[in-house]
Amino acid sequence: MAADPYATLGVKKDATQADIQKAYRRLAKKLHPDLNPGNRTAEDKFKELSAAYNLLNDPDKRARFDRGEIDASGTEQQPRQYYRDFADRDGGSGYTSGAGFADFSDFAGSDDILSEIFGRAGRTTRRRGADVRYHLELNFLDAVNGGKQSIVLPDGSTLEVNIPPGTSDGQILRLKGKGRRGAGDSPPGDALIEISVLPHPYFVRKGDDIHLDLPISLKEGVLGAKLKVPTVSGAVAVSVPKWSSSGRVLRIKGRGVPRADGGRGDQYVTLKLVLPKKPDPDLERFVSEWQPSDSPRQSMRV
Repeated sequence: MAADPYATLGVKKDATQADIQKAYRRLAKKLHPDLNPGNRTAEDKFKELSAAYNLLNDPDKRARFDRGEIDASGTEQQPRQYYRDFADRDGGSGYTSGAGFADFSDFAGSDDILSEIFGRAGRTTRRRGADVRYHLELNFLDAVNGGKQSIVLPDGSTLEVNIPPGTSDGQILRLKGKGRRGAGDSPPGDALIEISVLPHPYFVRKGDDIHLDLPISLKEGVLGAKLKVPTVSGAVAVSVPKWSSSGRVLRIKGRGVPRADGGRGDQYVTLKLVLPKKPDPDLERFVSEWQPSDSPRQSMRV
């Protein structure tokens, strides 16, 4: 039997949808398989967490679970039986009248009422199946570059999702026909996939552009250098000009986020001058004898 989804997420039964989403994101960042490579326990807990979230994040499924109509795995429960199912009196039900439809004879227009009842019964209502909502966390690069991902459903089956290049945090992907089945021959609903993008160690996305802080040495800043710089689509060679101060921004055109029109944003590289980790006596000796021609604070009134 699947665990109580409220307990799995660590929320109370009266928790708001925002509380449920916040709890999921907090736990997912700890248990996501990409952050726990080779940890089978974390992987199993993440699957359980995802199943609980997929159930409680869908208002309709959550309401049915709270009413006891489905269990934590989404399986239909046996319907409850009530007193009216057994209450017979003198061979007849306590909830019916032996007069049949004669009860309607006291009301004007009873024929119209009966016609409406039987007429409605004879018509087939064509109702589209309900949409279902799921949540999917993506690595930063998977969201930017696109690809295929799988969602584990409460019943253990999987739903394949195509991630378009340039997918952003909070975006909702619609999978047509992957929702609940419709009544009779009615079409099924859709699956709505809400995307959460995990942060990257050094890339930051701003719109369609990517920003990166690039550490450089004192020598590279003074003399210039040709360096390999990581981008979301692979490393590229970038020339650092001579006398580049910390904070200087270099632009790499067309190395940002893919756009729907086929273009791409740019990548902006901010240089961060970093001194050696270990003290360098030769560098200290040189600097102590060096007399700079100007002050970096000359424009300030100090």
